Amino acid sequence: MTFVIPYPIIDPVLFQFGPILGVGPFMIRWYALSYVFGLLGSWWYMRWMAARSPRAATKEDIDDLITWGMLGVVLGGRIGHVLFYGLGYYLQNPLEALQVWKGGMSFHGGFLGVVVVGVLFARKRGINVLSLADLITCAAPIGLFLGRIANFINGELWGRTSGVPWAMVFPRGGAYPRHPSQLYEAMLEGLLLFVILHLLWRREPLRLRPGFLTGVFLAGYSVFRSFGELFREPSDGYVGFLTAGQALSLPMLLLGLYLVFRRESGRKA
Repeated sequence: MTFVIPYPIIDPVLFQFGPILGVGPFMIRWYALSYVFGLLGSWWYMRWMAARSPRAATKEDIDDLITWGMLGVVLGGRIGHVLFYGLGYYLQNPLEALQVWKGGMSFHGGFLGVVVVGVLFARKRGINVLSLADLITCAAPIGLFLGRIANFINGELWGRTSGVPWAMVFPRGGAYPRHPSQLYEAMLEGLLLFVILHLLWRREPLRLRPGFLTGVFLAGYSVFRSFGELFREPSDGYVGFLTAGQALSLPMLLLGLYLVFRRESGRKA
């Protein structure tokens, strides 16, 4: 008999209250909190970086940017999930596309949303776009880490079936033990990528190369996500021989490598 670790069943709802005046009940979910604390953690970290590298942006800029970023993450992430992973389903159930609190967010969509609002914000404030992008991408793994932990708590996006000693039987994943791939991705895309970017940011010559850290983030995320897809159940299908997640990561990898290895223009942030 294969040994498996019992899945630690955690209620996706942290607490609920109500109804109030006939409306409710109101629920606070771990998934929603991962976005709240991801944004708060990113805001604090970007302010910390801005205080030590004010050429990129001021702390006041970061305070204003976080509202823009929140809209980009939530709207872009949800629209990306609907378009990339469930268009047919949501065409038949359009109201569910608005139910963000039930889960279902695309990192690639959220990334595109942040790109759009970041460019608009940088132009409005007269900030170097790539320098601002470096601050944002250095902080992004905080939200990625918390988001993957929330996926694990929700018992979603589980891994492929496996006989490894740490495999788990997920409540909605069938009777067979599976890789806890959400935790793999949390460690790689979240913790490890954050440490790499932080160590590189501490080197001033690299910090003063606009776009370099953004390139490292894009390339690093693409590699870690593609590696994680080897253990994750490809529920979203394939594009050729690549999973959907790997296919969407490929353009990010190419752009990231370009930003890392492009010739410097001599312009400093």
